Amino acid sequence: MSPDFWVILTGILAASACGLIGSFLVLRQSAMLGDAISHAVLPGLVLGFLVTSSRAVIPMVIGAAIMGILTAFLTEFLSRSGRLYRDSSLGIVFTTLFSLGVILIAAFAGQVDLDQECVLYGEIAYTPWDTFILSGTNLGPRSVWILGAIFIINVLFITIFYKQLKITSFDPQLAKTVGISDRLWHYLLTGIVSLTVVASFESVGAILVVAMLIVPGATAFLLTRRLWLMLVLSVVFGVISAVGGYLGASVTNTSIAGFMAVAGGFVFAIIIVLKSAMDRNKRLVAKPSDQLNPIQATLS
Repeated sequence: MSPDFWVILTGILAASACGLIGSFLVLRQSAMLGDAISHAVLPGLVLGFLVTSSRAVIPMVIGAAIMGILTAFLTEFLSRSGRLYRDSSLGIVFTTLFSLGVILIAAFAGQVDLDQECVLYGEIAYTPWDTFILSGTNLGPRSVWILGAIFIINVLFITIFYKQLKITSFDPQLAKTVGISDRLWHYLLTGIVSLTVVASFESVGAILVVAMLIVPGATAFLLTRRLWLMLVLSVVFGVISAVGGYLGASVTNTSIAGFMAVAGGFVFAIIIVLKSAMDRNKRLVAKPSDQLNPIQATLS
């Protein structure tokens, strides 16, 4: 396979995995939680590396998941007990944890095989050469295997717990009434988001992963309120953003991951313009009786 194929496939897997789980952040009006987690997991990554002295996936993922859940817990604690608004609590927690991660990198720069630029921006163009070798056999880029596994985990998580995720996302009060803990599923979702963010770090970085978490789901939300269709569309828009971003970056010779995020923004802008035009046409062609108030419509 050519390097171009692996780069595009990595982008598609990252965008699809992020778009699926990010749709629930959009529905829960917790889009900034994805941004917070993508920054707050940095100290977890560093501590995972310091403890194991390697960039093995499992310890770094465990450290990131712990920090992601800690971010959600501290945010809830401050908003409930500290008499702060949720967005203020979120801002305090994630900036503190992210700064702690930067300090750890600076303090252990000689031991930590991480740098701020790599964590923030990533470099998807190098993924074809970071391969996974098993028993002397080259099985392809390591990022493809990791992101593929995370995508499957996200699909299984959503499929198995579709009912719980749906009811807690659309009506938390009803969830409590039927005995489903909204807080528990909030923390579980936070853990899955953390895993997805870490898997996407090396490809798109902490900053650009936020676009992949939010933009595909937000674009799908413009077109439908059916959860299953929203999830499918979020994957479709993620694929379009990945392919379009790669083509755009190839033409302009710029950042591939950055152009994928920009492509997602273009898709969102196109959909919102088309949706506005369609809504306007519907109003223009509506029957006169449809534009009357209920009493007038009844008398006409």
